[in-house]
Amino acid sequence: MDQTERHAPATASLLVVAGVLWLAGLYLRIPILVAPALAPFIADELVLSQALTGALTAVPVLMLAIGAMPGSLAISRFGPRNTLALALFIAALGSAARGLAPDTTTLLATSAFMGFGIAMMQPALPALLTRWLQPHHLAIGSAVYMNGMLMGEFIGAGITLPFIMPIFDDSWRQTVAAWSVPAIGVIALLYLPIRERHRPAKRPAWIPDWRNPLTLKLGLLLGASGSMFFGVNAYLGNLLDQRGELARLDDALFWFNLAQVAASLVMLVMARRWVGRKHLLIAVVGLSLMFLLGCILTNGWVSIAFAVAMSFTAGIQLILLVALPPLLAVTGDAGRLSAGNFTIGYTLSFLVPMLGGWFADMSGDTRFALATILTYGLLVLPVAWTLKLSRQSASPEAPDEPLKPTPDAKR
Repeated sequence: MDQTERHAPATASLLVVAGVLWLAGLYLRIPILVAPALAPFIADELVLSQALTGALTAVPVLMLAIGAMPGSLAISRFGPRNTLALALFIAALGSAARGLAPDTTTLLATSAFMGFGIAMMQPALPALLTRWLQPHHLAIGSAVYMNGMLMGEFIGAGITLPFIMPIFDDSWRQTVAAWSVPAIGVIALLYLPIRERHRPAKRPAWIPDWRNPLTLKLGLLLGASGSMFFGVNAYLGNLLDQRGELARLDDALFWFNLAQVAASLVMLVMARRWVGRKHLLIAVVGLSLMFLLGCILTNGWVSIAFAVAMSFTAGIQLILLVALPPLLAVTGDAGRLSAGNFTIGYTLSFLVPMLGGWFADMSGDTRFALATILTYGLLVLPVAWTLKLSRQSASPEAPDEPLKPTPDAKR
């Protein structure tokens, strides 16, 4: 038995950590992904264009980029657990406030405030993994909270219309506010007595290392994954409406977001074997783009099936990318590497779908929005070939250490 195994946490402790991480992961997406489901009702009341309808999802995504570095700063000052608790409170408050918005400007402002809180959560979770878990549990830890995140996408977008909205008399305002209440319970659970096993000896740096090639490359690839998922979620209603298939929106969103849950379940099993395998990442990115093209070129249930398949592969791609910083960064640097990735990735996840929305408005054809996202994905696909997945050294003089399978990966 090696040193790591002798000091590994007990199974009961791991289950507690996994449960808290999973619940926190839910709120990385629930507040954002209720917007596409409710978008037709919000647009009707507030008279929104296609671009503004897309902005209900895109503005919080932009804040995921803007808030990543403040999140990294908060981690260096207050620690990842306190940062995560504060971020959850901001996200819940902003989400609830959207239900009170009297006009479009206020709705977008409260959505931005909510997105800022979620943005601070994004680097806090990878940083918390390195505090709460042993190195050979990092990949599965990432898969656990990402499963929670993708389950949040399914819960937020997939069950809002058929199950939650009828409870609140079909009021989109009450529905969007109701999703915020459980976040308070998650904040309380963060302060369960969980031992921090790898507290840094000194305050970690918080500004992303922009000279590190991984910061840019992982960010560009995250932008492709985010653009595909958020873009299709934002414009699927408009696409089906254009084709005279709006009645299929409920089912389409249900299966589209359930596919992400399926992807996360696959990664719960395969994370230790798949994370860090470059050729698998390349294949998944390529498949996502192929399925998006199929969604654009076909109609009816075939088009929806392509969208669902794209959601599945984009979900695997996302987890493969997000799980890398805790594995590759030196101790204490996972938060700032993740912050850099998220700053770049979510800036692009905002800009690319918004640009597509403008093209759709100008042309009168929603397919141009998805074609814009496809074009971006094709442009960044070669970046995946240039990735060097090696563990970062603590000093410039020490050579990088190749990313090797963990002991669990051999079982």
